[in-house]
Amino acid sequence: MTESREDAQAPLPKAEFAFPGPLRDQLVAAILDGTKTSTTGLVADYEHAGDPLPVVGERAVVDSDDRPVAVIEVTDVRVVALADVDLAHAVDEGEGYETVAQWRAVHEGFWHGAEMRAAVGDPEFTVDDATQCVLERFRLVADLRESRPTRK
Repeated sequence: MTESREDAQAPLPKAEFAFPGPLRDQLVAAILDGTKTSTTGLVADYEHAGDPLPVVGERAVVDSDDRPVAVIEVTDVRVVALADVDLAHAVDEGEGYETVAQWRAVHEGFWHGAEMRAAVGDPEFTVDDATQCVLERFRLVADLRESRPTRK
């Protein structure tokens, strides 16, 4: 079964990966080419923003530079301590991680950056082994850049 372009563009929440700029562009490209099928958020970020955690079956429009480029559907959500993030999740983020240590170093750099600290309203924000992470898996439902939808 395929999605019609109209169904894929029905009003959906916006999924934004990272902050606007080169990293977001890289992540969106990885979603579109199928290498990125998971992502990680922080419970603290969801709580600070007042946003609910993702729910299996929920769909969202992936955005790049305020343009809808794809529709994704959440297939799994887990909340785990940072120390419990597994290699399969890290690899499926599609950024070339070969170890959880590589994944963690890059993510800690992002989470300890000025943009994230501003987003959570804490200039001293840090993560540790006990920090609660939202591990989300998703699938590409439709590529909105093309005239033909992606198959389910």
